[in-house]
Amino acid sequence: MIELKNIQIKYGDYVAIDNLNLTIGDGEFFTFLGPSGCGKTTTLRALVGFLTPSGGQILVDGEDFTHVPVEKRGIGMVFQSYALFPTMTVYENLAFGLKVKKMPAAEIDKRVREVAKVIAIKDEQLVRNVSELSGGQQQRVALARAIVLEPKILCLDEPLSNLDAKLRISLRSELKRLQKNLGITTLYVTHDQEEALMLSDKIAVFNNGFVEQVGTPQEIYNRSKTEFVCDFIGDINKLGANVIAQLNREGAALNPDKNAYIRLELIHFKPEPGCFKLSGEVMDCDYNGLTTKYRVKTCGETIRVIKVNDGRPIYKTGETIDMYLKPSDVLQY
Repeated sequence: MIELKNIQIKYGDYVAIDNLNLTIGDGEFFTFLGPSGCGKTTTLRALVGFLTPSGGQILVDGEDFTHVPVEKRGIGMVFQSYALFPTMTVYENLAFGLKVKKMPAAEIDKRVREVAKVIAIKDEQLVRNVSELSGGQQQRVALARAIVLEPKILCLDEPLSNLDAKLRISLRSELKRLQKNLGITTLYVTHDQEEALMLSDKIAVFNNGFVEQVGTPQEIYNRSKTEFVCDFIGDINKLGANVIAQLNREGAALNPDKNAYIRLELIHFKPEPGCFKLSGEVMDCDYNGLTTKYRVKTCGETIRVIKVNDGRPIYKTGETIDMYLKPSDVLQY
């Protein structure tokens, strides 16, 4: 178990992280999520040992790691830039850390080939220079190089951000499968909400050096504790005063003095128990094969709603449609 207790990190007079408290369970895939400059990478670097907190403690299995040197922490690190040796072969990259530990050559060879097989690095790729590999292949090598050292903890800092969208999605699935199979406690830094929701057991949402919420992906998405988390995670509508007033005339009993949000997929096209109706005009739509996202003008405001395509014709621009939503699905702050 990893515990970050009352962590403070300062750069001169600037406080980047203040009074941070987090607990990461054994074997968890735990993600630090937030916009650029929010403190997530800074926190990860403190855990790995690249910087020392100005206050607080870092505990791993009850042992104080706050001032333990990087090389003695047993933490594997995968960087956004991969940080591989481009003039070395893949095999030499994987073997490098084991050689530094002065392991026997036979054991090094055994470990390298076992990990290469797990990460799906082919034998013919092992003898190639890293510089000859594609971005996706280099990412696999960077991951294998960290895992071959058998770390207790694996830290990944935006590891997929340099890859194209299709490859990124493919490697996400592989990374999740691999982490579960190996059971390594994994800390993952990203600004990509979809990535965080897909991969994580737990997510900490960072904002300006503070953690707004910690929870499962479902808790973060469906029961956002703060307005920042609600607005940052996923696609969401902010309902204006006119829409709130109309829903309340229908009997919704929403608080008009609070900001109100609802997820696009929680607005329905058929009446359901507990729902209230809004009518509006279709302004335009984005067809995406499986779904269509509509912009609808209602009560002088524009809201977005998503509909799964079922083979029926999509709604046309200018068409009037009825929408239904439950007050219990509205998040207010």
